[in-house]
Amino acid sequence: MMKLKEFFIPFSGLKLGKHEFEYKIKNTFFESFGYEEFNGASIALKAILNKMSTMMELDIHAKGTVNVNCDLTSEPFDQQVTADLQLVIKFGDEYNDEDDEILIIPHGEHQVNIAQYVYEMLVLAVPQKRVHPGVLDGTLQSEALDRLEELQPKETKDNKEDTDPRWDDLKKLLTDNK
Repeated sequence: MMKLKEFFIPFSGLKLGKHEFEYKIKNTFFESFGYEEFNGASIALKAILNKMSTMMELDIHAKGTVNVNCDLTSEPFDQQVTADLQLVIKFGDEYNDEDDEILIIPHGEHQVNIAQYVYEMLVLAVPQKRVHPGVLDGTLQSEALDRLEELQPKETKDNKEDTDPRWDDLKKLLTDNK
């Protein structure tokens, strides 16, 4: 994974208070992490850094779409994605990112890289089961669905169950005791 330069937030020269950073996330962002599940991506990301005297708070909000293949039909479609992440950045003796909500960076640092947090937030925002909206409402026309419909078992003319006559007398015993 390469360290994406545009995702470094230099906080050392910033005044105390809130600062806003905006990013446009495309598919190349995910490819830089070796993640190739998406056909395309168009996500607007807003990061608000609240700098305080002893720590910082980072609020990240993302909204957009990723183009994925449907798990049922393999048809590509745009999946809506929204995600939020709150991160507290504190200063300590050494770098520590073991906690999901707290990042500890060394005292001498002057910038923080948010690329890994953005990547994880967006990948987890996409549903695990991806179903084309056309499948859900029945409007999707695809070869896979047509073929599945052709191969569907045909209904018998009479809806009566085919039973083995040898079991009929035993079934009567069940209903007689009720």
